[in-house]
This record gives sequence, structure tokens and C-alpha cells, in this order.
Amino acid sequence: MNIGPHRICPHLKERPLSPRTLTRYEFAVLQDAALNGPRPQRAVAAAGRVSVGSVNKAARTLRSHGLLAPDGAPTPDGLAALEPYRVRNAVILAAGAGTRLSPLSFERPKAAFEVRGEVLVERQIRQLREAGVRDVVVVVGHMKEAFFYLEEDFGVTLVENPDHAARNNNGSVWAARAWLGNSYVVSSDEYFCENPFRPYRYESVFSVCRATGPTEEQVVTVDPQGHIAHVSRGGDGGLYLLGPAYLDRAFAERYLAILGEEYALPATAPKLWEQVFAEHAAELPMAVEELPAGAVLEFDYLGDLMAFDHDFFANVDSAILENICTTLGCPRDDIRGLAPVSAGLTNLSTVFSVGDTRYIYRHPGAGTDQIVNRAAEAHALAVARDLGLDDTYVFEDPEQGWKVSRFVEGCRDFDYRDPRDVGRALALVRRLHGSGATSPWSFDFFEEGTKIAGLLRRRDYPLPRDFDGLAARVAVLARAMAADAGDPVLCHNDFYGPNLLVTDDAMRLVDWEYAAMGDPFCDLGNFVAQGSGYSVDEALAVLPVYLGRPATAAEEARFLSAVAVVGWYWYVWAMYKEAMGNPVGEWLYVWYKAAKTFSAAAERRIGAPERAQEGATL
Repeated sequence: MNIGPHRICPHLKERPLSPRTLTRYEFAVLQDAALNGPRPQRAVAAAGRVSVGSVNKAARTLRSHGLLAPDGAPTPDGLAALEPYRVRNAVILAAGAGTRLSPLSFERPKAAFEVRGEVLVERQIRQLREAGVRDVVVVVGHMKEAFFYLEEDFGVTLVENPDHAARNNNGSVWAARAWLGNSYVVSSDEYFCENPFRPYRYESVFSVCRATGPTEEQVVTVDPQGHIAHVSRGGDGGLYLLGPAYLDRAFAERYLAILGEEYALPATAPKLWEQVFAEHAAELPMAVEELPAGAVLEFDYLGDLMAFDHDFFANVDSAILENICTTLGCPRDDIRGLAPVSAGLTNLSTVFSVGDTRYIYRHPGAGTDQIVNRAAEAHALAVARDLGLDDTYVFEDPEQGWKVSRFVEGCRDFDYRDPRDVGRALALVRRLHGSGATSPWSFDFFEEGTKIAGLLRRRDYPLPRDFDGLAARVAVLARAMAADAGDPVLCHNDFYGPNLLVTDDAMRLVDWEYAAMGDPFCDLGNFVAQGSGYSVDEALAVLPVYLGRPATAAEEARFLSAVAVVGWYWYVWAMYKEAMGNPVGEWLYVWYKAAKTFSAAAERRIGAPERAQEGATL
């Protein structure tokens, strides 16, 4: 892929000279003549959506300047006059993950879906070529390898968007900035029932459709000159942005200058490229072209796609659907209500129904094969089901890591400030620790964190300045814990609020990815370090609830150490997720603060120097 950030596309240097600048009506007449040959002026007027009188006047002017022959055909000078308006290329934005089309988007990008016998991105490329736009650039990111064949099979240029996981599609426009100018910009997941592309464009233009009722789309207000004056999210009827946009050279240069000034701002990252335009519409003249109703289709959810292509679900090549059907013993047609689940930091999940039962399909996230032992998880899930701790478990593939579970309706958030919630949760984990159940695998938070730190170093990830010092302090605490530890027990190792399903009559402990033999105090460390919001004193008050008696001084020191060690592990884990292009947001800071705060508290309890081995490197 040619991804040089400063490459200037050759066509941007071409400035074809023409005898004169065309008026809008002259352009409409000359373009029609170039595309369709001589034909009645009423047909020209209808195609250009202008009056017959305007066509007559423009045609006379074009003939007087030698641009239109007496029979209505364009002269060589007329064709030369059209050249500055030629569409030079198209940029197809195909870097997004399309998570709303889960679980199928876990297997391939949305643009690679086959709809009514055509792959979406291939259909767009063919329509562009049919309209005379030969130079096509496809911006890729998520599962970019799914598009590599397009270079050879379709002769396109692939450009990688390295920020696709952290930014909205403004990052893809920025990645393709060297190619922009007299360009179509197209979303790869749109299906054009009619070909909307042309070889010539008079000015920058957004395609729009008309809403007949309330809409959540980006609704535009148009000024008397036919340019977009304002864009707002949602409205009751009106024109809204849908379909391709065309950016002429002047627009592209100004837009990219604005985007360049704002690109590094945190507020810019989540914006659509159209939102950036909307905020500067007064500086960026952009016309609108209304497309017929139904001319453009967007498949935001699988239901939208299946309503258009009734055979899609039955014919799509999907190992995920086969996994579900094999596990539940059902045909594909029995799967209903597929919808993405946003919860979870490690994996991708989809909720669906078979019959009257709701389920969740869990798909392993990128890079989890390096940090999660799926065989150990599958073993622990079976144990948890048998102990009555997690009755949601149906099946997990111990090699690939996908899982099917029952969905629990009516859950509310776990409340760390509710003594009843806290008591019920600690009773669950105490039952696990005292069950006598075992696992062939073990999990040591400090050792595992050190392994992940090694992965980060091998990736040349820029570790923070205080990373080695904090790691050295945690190492001292981990050694002290190991010296005081008794026999290991089966631990959940991710025991915190979001993994506790709370209903009025029950509480379940779910998500056993890290479960293995270990120090039971590490489960308590997870409970505190992972977003409890507890101070040191509030955390210490939890320990007697778990023990069923007052804690000894040694137990308090070990408990505080566990919070620090566990917090440090998740802090390192979060940086690994960042390195893999899957940032965890504020959790990184939450875990960092847990490691810092509780390591200091533990050091005071055990008498360790607060900066022990400060300069040591792991």
C-alpha cells in the first residue's frame, strides 16, 4: 500500500487550461452534449434540472465561442473547456469496523459483504468506472487484508488509515489527503440502487435525500444560492446527507487546511468528516443534489440488510453463525434480533434470540490470544456453572475462544456503596474460594503483568517515565505476598462490579477469562482496584466482610498489596490494549491510581521503602 503521508497525487499538479470559465447553465449544456451527443433541448433541460430558456441561451453562447457545433455536438475546444470540471478520482472510505453489523462484522468488514450477489465495495468501484472515474482510492484499516485483492483485481490504490480504531472517518479523509481534489468521497457501506456518479462536476456537492418524517440523520439548511448553510443532527423532515460527496480542488484544499489545524484536538477524533465540514460550512461552499427516494441504501444493522436481501442471512459465509447453530442445534432462520453489545473491554459481543431465549455470542478481541488462556477459561466456566455461580454458561470453544451464554434480563449495575450488594458479591467469591475446586492452570498477577510489559517493549511501545519505578515497587509487594500466601485456590481473577449480574432475586459472577489457581486476596484486590472508588480505609472495611471476622495486621498488609499488584497488572494490560488499537478509556487511569495509591499504603504497613529499587527495570 502506498501510504506516504506527503505524497502529492500527480493529477493535483495538472491545471488544464480552457478558453473560458463556464457558467452553471453552459456547463450543464456542454456536459450533456459530451455525454449524450446532440439531442432536443427539452431533454437537456430535464436532465440538468434547468429551464428550456436557460438551455437555449447557454447553447447560443457556447456556439458563439466555438465550444458547441451547430448540430449541438461539443467541439474540441468545448471538450477542453470541460476538463477543469472532470472528476479525477474517487476516495472510498472502508476503514471502519462496522460494529453495528455484529457478529458478521467480526469476520469481515462491512464493505466486503456480498449483497444480492455483489460485494458492496466492488459494486461501487464498478459504478465509478461505468461513470468514467478510473482512478479509485480505497482507505482501509479494520481487517485491511480483506481488501488487498482489490489492487490486482480492480486496479485500485489502497491507503491505510493507521488511526481507524481511535478516530471516526475524519481520520480516513486525512489519510487520503494527498489524493483529494476534484474527487468523490464515498462511504463503502452504501448501496446505490442507481449510479449517482458522473465524469464531470461543476462544483462541490453533497448528495441528499428527503425525509418524509422525523429523522436522526444530518439535516441540511440550504441558502438562496443553493449552498449548505447549516447542518444539524435530526429533524422533522427536510433534506439530509446521504450518498457520495464531490470535493473540487478549492474545497479540498480549504477543508484539509481546517482539518489539519484541528486534527490533534481530542474533540476532533470522534467526529465524522462531514461534522467537521458542518462546523465550517460558511467557509466551505457546498451545493446539494437531491437523489430520488430509495436511490441510496444504508445498512446500519443486519435487519436493514436482510430486509433488502432476503437471502443474505441464509447464504452468507459465516463461521460465527455456524458456531451458534451447532451449539444451540438450530437452523439459521431461528436466529433473531441480532444486536451489538457495547459492554466489555476485551471482546466483541452480540445479543440474539432463538425461540423465547436470549443469548450472547462472545467473540475474542484482537490480541487476546496473547493474554488469555481460553482452555483455562472454559474449564473455570464449567466449574462455575456446577457451583451455581454462573448459570448463564452454555458453551465455549477452548481453542478459538468464542462463547455462547444465556442473556439475563432486568439486570442493574452493581453498587459498591450498597452493603447488601457488597455482602452478596463477597459471599459468591468466598463460595468459590472454599469450594475445593481446582484448575490445571494458575495465574500470578505480577508474573502475567511482567509478560505483558515484555510484549509492550517488543512493540517499542512508549512506556511512561515512572513505569519502571512503579513496577519495582509492585515487585517488592508481590514478593511479600508470595512469602505469606497459603495454598492456592481457584480464583475468578476479574472479580469486580461489571462482572456481577445483579437482579432483585439473584447475583451471578460472569466472565471467567482469567480464572485459575491463585491467591484469593487477588480477587479482593480486583474488587477494589477496578473502579470501586474506595479510599484505603473504605477498602480495609471490606476485608472483614469477606473473612467473617476482624482482619489481622498481616492480612490487611497482604490485602493492600493485592490491590496494588492487581491494579498494576490491569494498568499494564490497558497499555497493551492501547498498543493493539483498542483503547480502554478512563480505565487506564483508574488502574494506574489504584497501583500508586495502594502500593504506598501497603509499603507503610510492611515497612518497605516507598521508592524501593526505584530504578530497576523489569
